[in-house]
Amino acid sequence: MNLAAATNENLAHISNVLIYSSMAVYLLAFFAHMAEWVFGSRSKVGRTAAALTQKAAGTAAAGSVKVQVKEKGGGTAVLERPSVVTRAVSGTRDVPDGPGASGGDEQGDLYGRIAVSLTVLAFLVEASGVLTRALSVQRAPWGNMYEFNITFSTVAVAVYLGLMLAKKNIGWLGLPLVTTVLLDLGLAVTVLYTASDQLVPALHSYWLYIHVSTAIFCGAVFYVGAVSTLLYLFRDAYENKLATGGTPGKFATSVMERLPAAASLDKFSYRVNAAVFPLWTFTIIAGAIWAGDAWGRYWGWDPKETWAFITWVAYACYLHARATAGWKGRKAAYLALIAFGCWLFNYYGVNIFVTGKHSYAGV
Repeated sequence: MNLAAATNENLAHISNVLIYSSMAVYLLAFFAHMAEWVFGSRSKVGRTAAALTQKAAGTAAAGSVKVQVKEKGGGTAVLERPSVVTRAVSGTRDVPDGPGASGGDEQGDLYGRIAVSLTVLAFLVEASGVLTRALSVQRAPWGNMYEFNITFSTVAVAVYLGLMLAKKNIGWLGLPLVTTVLLDLGLAVTVLYTASDQLVPALHSYWLYIHVSTAIFCGAVFYVGAVSTLLYLFRDAYENKLATGGTPGKFATSVMERLPAAASLDKFSYRVNAAVFPLWTFTIIAGAIWAGDAWGRYWGWDPKETWAFITWVAYACYLHARATAGWKGRKAAYLALIAFGCWLFNYYGVNIFVTGKHSYAGV
């Protein structure tokens, strides 16, 4: 074994150690997020959030309130107190956002900060693992499903941390994200693991960096949109039950009352999906150009190409439905989840179970 091969093998081993280490730190972050939710449910703010939600719709519907103010001359003037406008979209209930996972509790908030700090540390360790994997093969680390998975989870966490830095109200995403990353990495290191190897000839192109990187980033943003859409459906059902006089269970109340309002979640999921959709369009175009260079044709209805297009159509239908009055809300949300399901099948199913020119799973 020459020196270069030995170096590459050592780098691959270091990469594996870093990926396993990141899983350990993500696990600690998972427990910290769980503690944040558990201690947050005990807070006074958390216990009263449901009552605020029930009263908000009635308060908003009451409109302006007249207040009598005494003037210096002894008379009275009638002033109108403007109604409080909470975060909502047209045609929906006006309810306030929940107080967050910590519920306003100091101990819960402490665990929340610890969880975010551990997530940052795990992200840095995992990103180092992806980088050393790339150095071990001297190429982009996207040649098989194992490399796709470790890169995808890294980018997903990067999107979450980027939104946190942008001061977006996405603390609710921490626990679902860390749970998903642990499942993703667990699948990667057990079922999908592939030893470092060189690319198949068709992938030797600068389009690998353009096409695959944008596809992974789009998938990470679509994931964030899918989680917010799923939580919107649960929160919307919770608000509906309260509005009709129902009494949700203690566990549902403890979780749902701390999430943003259904209207806020709906707006957020729409915005992230709409923002990344043009980039997904570019991803498909870039793939077609790369196919022209690699195989002499721009489009051949290969399974990967077909499902990428199906995913594009599904998200286009969602965005169109979201802009149509009769399809806003839950109907559009179901379309968004179907679209993300198409993306998931394109990501996992086509690579693993379907034979085609994009069969690079390595398992």
